[in-house]
Amino acid sequence: MARITRKELKSDKFAQEVGLTVDFFEEHRQDLVRYGGIALVALALIAGYMYYSRHQHAARQVALYTAIETSEAQVGAASEAGAMTFPTQQAKDAQTVKQLTDLMNKDGGTAEGYIAEYFLGSMRADQGNFADAEKFLLEAAQKADDKYASLAKLSLAQIYFQEGHADQGEKTLRDLMAHPTVFVSSDQAAITLARQIMAKNPGAARKLLQPLVSKTGQTGQVATDLMAGIPQ
Repeated sequence: MARITRKELKSDKFAQEVGLTVDFFEEHRQDLVRYGGIALVALALIAGYMYYSRHQHAARQVALYTAIETSEAQVGAASEAGAMTFPTQQAKDAQTVKQLTDLMNKDGGTAEGYIAEYFLGSMRADQGNFADAEKFLLEAAQKADDKYASLAKLSLAQIYFQEGHADQGEKTLRDLMAHPTVFVSSDQAAITLARQIMAKNPGAARKLLQPLVSKTGQTGQVATDLMAGIPQ
């Protein structure tokens, strides 16, 4: 099984919804659709955090922001004066995990606690530890609000495919198609499913993508590109 890279983790976000999140995605769409990934993008997490932060307790906001900032820190020499850096990726990941775990343990049951749990699951998936990833993501999928639960379900579905549980992955993605949120659109879930099944079930993948090809913007472009790669 191929290891899921951090570049893949930060990928595949092109939700066509309203509000701050869509503005963020529109700004970064070129980078976010270039790679197929299995989990939430750190950038999307930040976007979701900004969307929700006005309604949350300041101390939890700060703790979450600090963990996100750590996860985005540079490795090696700083390119800018005063920038946060770590000597190795392992050191950065260890500090991020500690901060997220502390937040999860201290503020479990809050929106920030579930975001921390979701991000921990994403990191474990990035490291190839799918058992731990599934545990964290399932908790967020079951207990977070609809927005963050949908992100966790999107990640879980892709882990299910990675682990060979295609039926479970497809069921989860089709549920997301039927119940879209601000963070995971129906189109995004459909494209994710098509990408996962196109090699083994090209006919079903075409059926998912065909209605999206005619759409304007990034959704139509991604669907067209995927259609071109489906085996004949």
